[in-house]
Amino acid sequence: MKERQYIARRSAEWEAWDRWLAAEGPHAVAPEGDSPGVAGLPQRFRRLCHDLALVHDRHYSTALVEELHRRVLAAHQRIYGAGEPQGQTWRYFLGAGLPLLVRSEWRLVLAAALLLLLPLLVCLLAIQGWPDVAFLLLPPETVGEIEEMYAPTASHPGRPRAASSDWAMWGFYIANNVRIDFQAFAGGIAFGLGSVFYLVYNGLYIGAVAGHLTQIGYVTSFWGFVAGHGAFELTGVILSGSAGLKLGAALVAPGRRARLAALKENARVAVKLLYGAALLTFAAAFIEAFWSPLHGVTFEIKVGVGITLWLLTWAYLLLAGRSAPRAA
Repeated sequence: MKERQYIARRSAEWEAWDRWLAAEGPHAVAPEGDSPGVAGLPQRFRRLCHDLALVHDRHYSTALVEELHRRVLAAHQRIYGAGEPQGQTWRYFLGAGLPLLVRSEWRLVLAAALLLLLPLLVCLLAIQGWPDVAFLLLPPETVGEIEEMYAPTASHPGRPRAASSDWAMWGFYIANNVRIDFQAFAGGIAFGLGSVFYLVYNGLYIGAVAGHLTQIGYVTSFWGFVAGHGAFELTGVILSGSAGLKLGAALVAPGRRARLAALKENARVAVKLLYGAALLTFAAAFIEAFWSPLHGVTFEIKVGVGITLWLLTWAYLLLAGRSAPRAA
């Protein structure tokens, strides 16, 4: 059954729930047949939960999933007299909401990943055969700075000479990562073109840095440094870029909605993707400041931790929360 047909079939009961939830008092009931009513409440609540599970399994629109999820939560809280503690909301978001959202927006997430990672890999590999490519993308002073920062003899890998402590670098990394994430997100307002530009640009830039340092032999010092935080940092950029593409999609293809209405609707989804990106960005900055520069940890361990974090990050996004809609 198509989404539009399903909405038409079930909308009357959903609207009855809305009227019941808007009524004063926990036992307020509209005339029979116009609201869930007390007598048939358990059966109707089970049908509402079934609706949520069904629209999720059939991959109907994110807006419909969000709308039904809001209704189920509100009905559950009204029936059982529960409040809506923020801690519980965040636990749901981290445990199920973010992975479910990423999977529902998989096309945009995949597009953002390709726009970032393909230029990165192409640039990295190209520089191994043609080292001068790095100087087409990086100014000579930048090349000098990164060589100094990631030299095998550097006392604090990845840290500019002016930085005074690991805490100062944590603040620097947060500011830098947030700037990149925000550019990838906010660029979506330019019909998605800004997000595309910043994803490709950052992919080329990172690929040029990684390619040059690999080509001159700084493999252990550079890759040992970036291995630990790469999963969180790059995934954060991908989610920010997909959030920007979500904004752009509302402007490029609003469907039957007005562009402003489509933008408002898509922005609600995009902001949640940005929340996930922010959490990953803060975690990446912490690892980058306090774990990545450690000298007492071998290259093999750092790479092993990095691979493990990549596997855990994407296992979480691809697998977590599969039973959450039915449990709502």
